Amino acid sequence: MAEHALEGRQVLVTRPAHQAAGQLRRLEALGAEPVLLPLLEIAPIDDTDAAACQAIKSRILDLDLYAGVIFISPNAARIGADWIDQYWPQLPVGVQWLAIGAATAATLEQAGIPARHVAGGYDSEALLADTALQQVDGQRFLILRGEGGRELLADTLRARGASVDYADLYRRRCPHYSAEVVQSTIFNPRLSVILITSGMALENLLQLAGDAPALLDTAIVVPSQRVAELARARGFNRIRTADGPDDASMIRAIGPAD
Repeated sequence: MAEHALEGRQVLVTRPAHQAAGQLRRLEALGAEPVLLPLLEIAPIDDTDAAACQAIKSRILDLDLYAGVIFISPNAARIGADWIDQYWPQLPVGVQWLAIGAATAATLEQAGIPARHVAGGYDSEALLADTALQQVDGQRFLILRGEGGRELLADTLRARGASVDYADLYRRRCPHYSAEVVQSTIFNPRLSVILITSGMALENLLQLAGDAPALLDTAIVVPSQRVAELARARGFNRIRTADGPDDASMIRAIGPAD
């Protein structure tokens, strides 16, 4: 995208606060005016929930019993790597480490966990199409994820004959904002486009906006066809689908002004 290609465009950035810096920098470099409004809070499971902590610990201690460990997202990679580091100073041998998306794999690489991922693939469907997960009859897998994620990956692996366990490492929450913040961001008349990174972020946007049909006329960029279908079902009519959820793809999909 050419320098200053987004000059004068106000773009609502909705990534979790700790993941938004790169997107903000890219937008500013292109002349846009980014506005940060995280639509997800990532809350790691901690000692305040003893039962959930014990469940995670039990799975992590059993890592060497799994044929494969799958990290769903960069957040799962970051938090999961911390758990693994506590109990496995050296990684167990014979385990295949798998990541959904390049960003998840890169997060694991930084933590010293070499994970396989599908180049250009950003979702469960892409990983399920990989050769590594075709012949899994009798194998055992652990999925590290946020609480209440999609079931497609586990359901498909089980249908292929594998057994699957979960470790729910964090909870996703809708942040609380004052009416003034919502009005000055979501309903700012200068707002050009909203970047939406997941189906849950989309639902949280609608929850914060309340009953506001005018929002549905705002242009939104989504990371996949699946999220585009969710947005269409909720009434959005100016949907642009990116090639993936990474910063470059999301910003490229903004395109020219309508």
